[in-house]
Amino acid sequence: MRRLYHLPFDPQSRKVRLLLAEKKLDFSCVIEPVWERRETFLALNPAGEVPVLVEPEGRPIWDDAAICEYLEEVYPTPTLLGMQADQRAEVRRLVAWFDKKFANEVTKNLVGEKLHKRFVTGSTPNSSAIRAGKQNVHYHLDYIGYLTEQRNWLAGDDLSLADITAAAHISCVDYLGDIPWKDHEGAYDWYVRFKSRPAMREILKDTVTGFPASPHYSDLDF
Repeated sequence: MRRLYHLPFDPQSRKVRLLLAEKKLDFSCVIEPVWERRETFLALNPAGEVPVLVEPEGRPIWDDAAICEYLEEVYPTPTLLGMQADQRAEVRRLVAWFDKKFANEVTKNLVGEKLHKRFVTGSTPNSSAIRAGKQNVHYHLDYIGYLTEQRNWLAGDDLSLADITAAAHISCVDYLGDIPWKDHEGAYDWYVRFKSRPAMREILKDTVTGFPASPHYSDLDF
């Protein structure tokens, strides 16, 4: 069986987990404490980062973008990038939006400060960064609402890697209780639909010892 080396609250790892689940591919998850720099893991990925996917024949693939492109090429049904060039361009644009802009303005300021610093580096969270993350998230939720006013899913009529990427980041932040859902009905409606998908079931079981999830984190009817 293929194995995915990951960290539960790493959005890039969650993206690959969701993509594998949406494609109904069997896989097992291995939590990899990358800060330990294990030699056996560095042999799989010299960069020492997750996610890393090891296919049944033993070939390791690392970098979330490379893994997603690989899965689309090798297992094209169902497609999560789209059939036409313009559709695929829009999906990739939105994937970049969430993996770069949302990540830098929201995920890093909230998940990075509250979870990574506390449980990995042991350093003190930056309160200014946390405030910035809580402020920035409104802009991104407004954008999700804007997109879903015009489309069924973020990039078009069909669920795509754009939705998967957005949900990977948002679900991590939502664990902390830092998504102001009541102020953003459009984003809320979109997330409710995505959250109810079977692919999210294992994601919503993730927990951090000593840091309980927000009350609604795993509630499908929140």
